[in-house]
Amino acid sequence: MEFFKAVIFGIVEGITEWLPVSSTGHMIILDEFVRLKGSDSFINVFLVVIQLGAILAVVVLFWNRLFPFQFRDREKPVIEKDKMVLWGKILLACIPAAVIGVLFDSTFEALFYHAVPVAIALIVFGVAFILIERWKRGKPDKITSVDQLTVSAVLIIGVFQVIAAVFPGTSRSGATIVGALLIGVSRTVAAEFTFYLAVPVMLGASLLRVLQYGFAFTGTELMVLGVGMVTAFLISLAVVRFQMDYVKKHDFQIFGWYRIALGAVVILLNVLGVLQV
Repeated sequence: MEFFKAVIFGIVEGITEWLPVSSTGHMIILDEFVRLKGSDSFINVFLVVIQLGAILAVVVLFWNRLFPFQFRDREKPVIEKDKMVLWGKILLACIPAAVIGVLFDSTFEALFYHAVPVAIALIVFGVAFILIERWKRGKPDKITSVDQLTVSAVLIIGVFQVIAAVFPGTSRSGATIVGALLIGVSRTVAAEFTFYLAVPVMLGASLLRVLQYGFAFTGTELMVLGVGMVTAFLISLAVVRFQMDYVKKHDFQIFGWYRIALGAVVILLNVLGVLQV
């Protein structure tokens, strides 16, 4: 039964991590109805570490875009400068959230990881998606490829990522996409760069949570983690492909409306006493 629950969590993680709808909001609801057995500490680790499966999907799908070393002969690898520049942009955008996360992660979790703050973040950024998309209608994009992202642009996107680090329910992908759209980045570039940012962010968050928990996993706990990660990986492969195709022809307004509806559901369940978070 625990493995089956891990599959369910992996499916939800694989879908909601990449769509700008807040994996946190969905996990709060799911955790009330599909409760894993184990200590609160292990469950907190599980909910973060299964993201590694989702990360691996991005690495696999964008390997040729992200891996900077090409082995053209057996003597030494060739370093592709454009990819090193891309990694510089990725890491630069991650610095603000990394600093905030390391210093205040537990504080923000205690303050804001509750149903009402998460619901408010869901609704606020849902409204933001709708308003920004309507404001952008008819306006040409200033940045149409990842290579065109400037230092100032990636720093602005990084600052928006801080919002997600502070307020659960904002959605990391949602915050960074909103920030990118505001400065004239095309939807496809915003989505693609958001995927790239997830790699160091999620790796860092998972490592931090494991270090806080320690490595004293039981055999069953390791298997539950493994099942969740594999499921998240497989689902993420499909979801990332879907989003990249979707944003070529559609805007993000539907996700805004979905966020508003989800936020309303979270508030309703909280009022009814269903949610204990």
